[in-house]
Amino acid sequence: MLTKDTAICIRAVDYSETSQIITFFTKANGKISAIAKGSKRPKSAFDGPLELFSYGKIVFSDSSKERLAILTEFQQQPALASLGNNLFTLHCVSLAAELVNNLTDEYDPHPQLFDAFLQFLKNANDIQDTHQASRDVLILLILFQLAILSEVGLRPVLSCCVNCKNNFNTDWPQTYFSHSVNGLICRDCEASFPDRISLSSAAAEALTNLKLLSDADEKTLNEIERLLINHFTEILHRPPKMSKYILKN
Repeated sequence: MLTKDTAICIRAVDYSETSQIITFFTKANGKISAIAKGSKRPKSAFDGPLELFSYGKIVFSDSSKERLAILTEFQQQPALASLGNNLFTLHCVSLAAELVNNLTDEYDPHPQLFDAFLQFLKNANDIQDTHQASRDVLILLILFQLAILSEVGLRPVLSCCVNCKNNFNTDWPQTYFSHSVNGLICRDCEASFPDRISLSSAAAEALTNLKLLSDADEKTLNEIERLLINHFTEILHRPPKMSKYILKN
């Protein structure tokens, strides 16, 4: 039986001289792995090799955990052609795709996350290559990373101290984040959490009020991104492969 869906290509690996194995993140079926037979031929049914971050309507055969699905149609959309024009943008969207791949299971649909991921790609694609491009893309990445944590049930507690439940406010003399309890820790409780990471006041305020991200300086954005990558490293038990390219900036 054939299944129709809307999909984003999040991984593409050569299978042979003429074919590829593609990991798609689909809206209705979640993550799937499929073989695109003959996709590397110039006159293939897919108009050439499938590219990372291409998206559109797909048709594929039913699969099981023991075998790959077979891709029969993929109507690729050209709207994301500008993603590769800025190297930092490409690194950011690649990190996002890696997180989607690592934090979702096959055939476990997350339609809201699919919409958020596609919107992230489109917004990143639309950012002009200016001196502020890296900053703007980093804001989009931070927001998407928080969205994926929320969608997979790992949303961090950013409104209060996880331990004593006191609401965060700007009068806190110091704020920390603990991976082990997935949230903020106040100074009165920090001694009980050896994995705590100290946050600057600007980073703490931006995390608790995401509207402030748009006015945050690069130092604050980089601090927040470093915290998130450290958090994903704890969740995955290894650093995301693309993280080294993000943290260099």
